[in-house]
Amino acid sequence: MRRDCNDTIVAMGKLLDRAIAEAHKLPEDEQEALAWWLLEEIESDRRWDELFSRPPSEALKRMAEEALEDYRAGRTEPLDPDKL
Repeated sequence: MRRDCNDTIVAMGKLLDRAIAEAHKLPEDEQEALAWWLLEEIESDRRWDELFSRPPSEALKRMAEEALEDYRAGRTEPLDPDKL
C-alpha cells in the first residue's frame, strides 16, 4: 500500500483493493464492523511482532527449560485438540 503526502492511499494490493470494493457494497454498520475487526487484527499482529522481536526474559527461559525437563522425563502427554 502506498500513500501520498496527505496520507491518502494511492495504491494497494489487488486483493485488498477488491476486498475493499466489496466492503463498500455492505451496509454501513457491517462496513464499520469489518473495519473494526481488520484494524484489531492488524494491531494484534503488530503487538505479537513486537513481543517476538524482544529477547526472551529469564523467567521465560526458565519455564522453557522446565517444560523440556518434564517432556524428557515423560511427565507430559500429547495435546489432543478435541479434548480442549
